[in-house]
Amino acid sequence: MSAKQLKLRAKPAWRSARGKGTVSTTEQSHAIQTETLCVDRDRPARVIAVSASPGGVPKWPLKAACVTTAGLVGDGHAHQKHNRPDRALSLLDLEIIDQLRDEGFDLQPGTLGENLSVANLSVQQMPPGTLLSIGDVVLKLEQPRKPCYVLDHIDPRLKDVLVGRCGYMASVVQGGMIRPGMEIVNITAIEQSHPAFCNS
Repeated sequence: MSAKQLKLRAKPAWRSARGKGTVSTTEQSHAIQTETLCVDRDRPARVIAVSASPGGVPKWPLKAACVTTAGLVGDGHAHQKHNRPDRALSLLDLEIIDQLRDEGFDLQPGTLGENLSVANLSVQQMPPGTLLSIGDVVLKLEQPRKPCYVLDHIDPRLKDVLVGRCGYMASVVQGGMIRPGMEIVNITAIEQSHPAFCNS
């Protein structure tokens, strides 16, 4: 029997990300698509791919990687502005990658430059400050990632297409090893659901 599929419904990103400003129809459309990602709630959230590169995109899959407060060991950035603790790692929902494939883009985990491709997490819909644990590693979501011109050599359309669904930047609270297949636990959600247990 197949696992039950549920569609996530959340406050549209285009209603909250820009306050009272005008938001384009394209941004609204992409945000609505992201809200309805099909997530398999009968399976835990997991790391699907761990990817790195000397700099820029695409990033290439690794069997495992050591995570420090600076990010993945061996991973580089094309621009100095990305060498900051609050941009140590980037995460992207596999479900968004699948959406983009359905739209005709030839993408694999890591193609868009994310370090961690994740499934059944819906990281795009999480608020800043959310804590995620992956084995010994603890990540803190800092801000949604914004698409930039480095994606042009993959496809010039991606800068617009990825608005509102480009993943998340995270800092590293605690380092360790990460490899594909590891389970992801939303520490913040557990603390909010069981405050008495977490504070005992």
